[in-house]
Amino acid sequence: MLTVRSLSLLFVFGALSAVEAVPQNRGNRNGKNRNNGQGNGGQQQQQQQATTAFEQAQQIPQGVSTATDGSTILDTTAMVNGLPLRFKVSAPADQFTADSGIDGATQDAGAAGDLGLNVLLHGDGGQSFFDFPNQAVQGGLAGVAVLAPDANLFWGGGSGLERTDGVAHAQAVADLITDVMPQVLAFNSSKVSFTGVSGGSLLLSGFFLPAHMARFASAGQESQVLLNCGGLEPQVAVGDANAAALAATRVHFQSTQQELALLQPAIPAAIAAYEQIAAGQGLDADAVSALQTVDNSPDGGHCEFDEQDFVSGVQLMADSFSAILQGGDGNLAGTNVNVLNPVVGNEDLAFSGAS
Repeated sequence: MLTVRSLSLLFVFGALSAVEAVPQNRGNRNGKNRNNGQGNGGQQQQQQQATTAFEQAQQIPQGVSTATDGSTILDTTAMVNGLPLRFKVSAPADQFTADSGIDGATQDAGAAGDLGLNVLLHGDGGQSFFDFPNQAVQGGLAGVAVLAPDANLFWGGGSGLERTDGVAHAQAVADLITDVMPQVLAFNSSKVSFTGVSGGSLLLSGFFLPAHMARFASAGQESQVLLNCGGLEPQVAVGDANAAALAATRVHFQSTQQELALLQPAIPAAIAAYEQIAAGQGLDADAVSALQTVDNSPDGGHCEFDEQDFVSGVQLMADSFSAILQGGDGNLAGTNVNVLNPVVGNEDLAFSGAS
């Protein structure tokens, strides 16, 4: 059963700590508070240390705020298939449904809107959910970010490249978009795109795209997928309908010169697998090259696409979504760095080091 949690603010003291986006091993994720308390304060600190990253995230208030472009951000939670999916959606206020509780909302539940969606799945630890880099409306797409329903805030659960809850998490995300989002926002369901960051890219490429793209990129629909600093070969069977949808889906793989050692073989393997899926649908090399592109030219570490920092690097990619995937010039925002290299002939990425 799908139920949308109350939209009222829950003011609770606390904040998410130890947030990281690098694919993690569970044993290293305890959501620890770094203060050194004593006496009763020390006991309170120990209780905080015992909490999970997911529990700490729940202490951060939900509610309504304003996006960088003046849009309205709704931060709320829905139960989907028994999983608590906290999500943010950013759009003009008048595009929200009256039941959403947003001031100025005018839409009926299930109403069609002009804006599509760009749904972001964060990296391990949730950093990009809270940063919400895709919050500004861009290329006709309203921004959405979803928080992983996992104790360590790992999309797909598990650790490293082993995402043991990938099937359930991918199903929940798909159902959130098709069943819950229409209760909250009027949007164009034929234009739903996706952005992955690190662990979020692992879930998208390993589980979501091969199992659910027929729901978002079949006849009459269009979808673009940006896979940042992560990639997996499909971990589930790719049915005929999903293979056909993937052969119509614009995909870009983006990495860096000093990508994580763990991901350096995984990303090229994912590139080759998705190229093969498209070719298997009858696309020739030129058609595949127009559909799927790849780049790892930035001389930075994991997700440091601006060669500076994780957060600013991910923001750069979010700002460049339209230029890369919606027919733009392919340059990273504010730069002359063009990232539109066809996957054909560029499957085996060369890295200069490892972060």
